[in-house]
Amino acid sequence: MIHDKMTKGIKDGIPIAIGYFSVSFTFGMLAVKSGISIFQSVLISLLNLTSAGQFAGINMIFSQASVVEMILTQFVINIRYSLMSLSLSQKLDASVRGRERLIISYGVTDEIFAVASCKPGTVGTHYMYGLIFLPVLGWVGGTLAGAVAGSLLPSEIISALGIALYGMFIAIVVPVAAENKAVKVVVLTALCLSTLFYYLPIGEKLSSGFSMIICTIIAAGLGAVLFPIREEQE
Repeated sequence: MIHDKMTKGIKDGIPIAIGYFSVSFTFGMLAVKSGISIFQSVLISLLNLTSAGQFAGINMIFSQASVVEMILTQFVINIRYSLMSLSLSQKLDASVRGRERLIISYGVTDEIFAVASCKPGTVGTHYMYGLIFLPVLGWVGGTLAGAVAGSLLPSEIISALGIALYGMFIAIVVPVAAENKAVKVVVLTALCLSTLFYYLPIGEKLSSGFSMIICTIIAAGLGAVLFPIREEQE
């Protein structure tokens, strides 16, 4: 019974692991390009497991941002995981103990949360362990592969492959924004603010990290005010 539940979780995690490998491969290359060692790159992925947070962190390390700036940026980017964990805690079976919940919380990502939340009924410890295992392996393994490739490939090829990161974000954001007005408004607001900070004189006084924080808070706040989710819609 336990083996069946874990096997089911592993099968559900296969598509996530494949997607994570490709994204973390790019992260590994960018990390090495930014001067971070292969070991450090893999360690970052193993301990953090947050794509947007890691990419932002690499840029801030490269630009020599302050510790306070990095903390605030990571808080803004990753606070959603706290909300996901709170929601997922209500989905877990009553038999899941405290220390097991702590282990599961390590692997809560957007995709893992979505898959677990869509399962009928409750989910148990062994299913969650199985669901988390391959995605973590894919994320860390992709980082290792990308870091090794980044240390071996010529800088011209690495720069060309770095474009894949922007293509990935476009592929994620554009289809959703095209179908959802709220997402479209938030994305366009963030885009306009980011452009203003880049070209206006005030942008020269702000680091990229604080600009990102301001753009995120204003765009998300505007979306919350204009498109609130009513209780009956939840």
